[in-house]
Amino acid sequence: MSYLAVNWLAVVLATVASFAFGAVWYMSLSRQWLAAVGKTREQLGVGSTPFIWSVVVEFVMAYFIALFTPALMGAVDIGAGIATGVLCWFGFVLTSLIMNHRYEGMKWSLTLIDGLHILGVLIIHGVVIGLFGPVAAAAV
Repeated sequence: MSYLAVNWLAVVLATVASFAFGAVWYMSLSRQWLAAVGKTREQLGVGSTPFIWSVVVEFVMAYFIALFTPALMGAVDIGAGIATGVLCWFGFVLTSLIMNHRYEGMKWSLTLIDGLHILGVLIIHGVVIGLFGPVAAAAV
């Protein structure tokens, strides 16, 4: 299997959908997230850079869900995409967040907010990748 043999349209659309989800997620939970971080908006002073990084890393995540789904599940459909996203989240994302947040002394509420956000991102990726199906079905 070629590492470029993914449905690129699905990857791009999964990125857009997951970024939109993140915007709604963090706008809805901004007060709780700031309290969990222990800073004000002014103290963060991050500008637009995190938004650019979010698009880039969500694109990378969508690519890997598209790459891993057929390899792990033997098929590319919605169920396989969701299962791949959940497995990747549980095996790598949640465990990494817990480990890092415990060393950083962060609140469990931050782990919950950020962890559930990434779970949503990976599920959205799985759904979109699954809806579009394997690369052979895509217009390449």
